[in-house]
Amino acid sequence: MPKMKTSRAAAKRFKMTGTGKLKRSKAYKSHILTKKSTKRKRNLRKPAITDATNFKNMKKILPYL
Repeated sequence: MPKMKTSRAAAKRFKMTGTGKLKRSKAYKSHILTKKSTKRKRNLRKPAITDATNFKNMKKILPYL
């Protein structure tokens, strides 16, 4: 059986935490920042944990992470 391929697009966007959860960065932080409040932009900087409902699909495209 050949090795499974990792989705490189997903591998660049997700990191595994020590407890086995997937860490991701938040969206809506790249442009049109003038209308967003400072508080909102500050909260977008913090990483988020991938939802448990998506975890099974994520393990499929990231088999070695």
